[in-house]
Amino acid sequence: MQGRAAAPGAGTVVNAIATGVGSAFALDIETTAEVTLDPDAEGVEGTIAGAPDGDTSLVERCVEFAVAEYGADEGGTVRTESDVPTAAGLKSSSAAANAAVLATLDALGLEVADDPDADVTGREACLVGVAAARDIGVTVTGAVDDAMASMLGGVVVTDSADDSLLAHDPFEREAVVWTPPARAYSADTDVERCRRVAPMADLATELAMDGEYGRAMTVNGLAFSAALDFPTDPAVEAMPDCAGVTLSGTGPSMIAVGAPVPADGDAGGGADVEGGADGGLERVRERWARREGETRTLRTRNRGAVVR
Repeated sequence: MQGRAAAPGAGTVVNAIATGVGSAFALDIETTAEVTLDPDAEGVEGTIAGAPDGDTSLVERCVEFAVAEYGADEGGTVRTESDVPTAAGLKSSSAAANAAVLATLDALGLEVADDPDADVTGREACLVGVAAARDIGVTVTGAVDDAMASMLGGVVVTDSADDSLLAHDPFEREAVVWTPPARAYSADTDVERCRRVAPMADLATELAMDGEYGRAMTVNGLAFSAALDFPTDPAVEAMPDCAGVTLSGTGPSMIAVGAPVPADGDAGGGADVEGGADGGLERVRERWARREGETRTLRTRNRGAVVR
């Protein structure tokens, strides 16, 4: 009983910590999980490629929860491999959880699709990982927005109060990501300081619900950088040359996105076209590359988690 799946990381549009409503989009970086189930095995043992001492409790719990919901009493192993950096705000936990759950369902021989005839829908599979993350305490809100973006692809708006999906749209952008050397763990976040910027989070949510994702990112980025004591200088220097820039998650990564890009590769129309359509993102990359840390150019992704 073997299964294999991959799920993308994601970036933030609106951080859900302040109000419970959040928004995120999938990025073209992935975590892959391989699951082997055995009815005779006791418990689940996890390993992380390249990190023999890494914390495997989340992916182990994801397998356990998926088996409890859709299997019998199988134990087994789960192995993950990832190009999503951990504790960087790029949703490594959500990607790992989604990949582990999908690989488990694959090992159980179940089809996951947004189809009434499928065994499990993508949203149902996603919420298994959300429940596992909440159970072990690696998230403040449940990270429903991050998990949905990773599972479904594109950009989503969600409400963690009832785990509902409020909006789901395609999101075709180029993105520049700067990740400084420091790391930030969601579980260590100063929640009370984040809640003080709730009015700005509400504004960012209104923009996101109107499809103004780039502007929502910028409002979110300035508010949460201030709340979490991250510098706003990287965002300010990116603003003239992008459609939106934000602190991703609880940091420390910053993400700038360009204008909408349709299938033919030309800059598209819409409300967010001011920045990033004329090489502006390359100027952002050049500025951020002078900073300590890693700077790279990625694409957003409309395809979510997949069985492989």
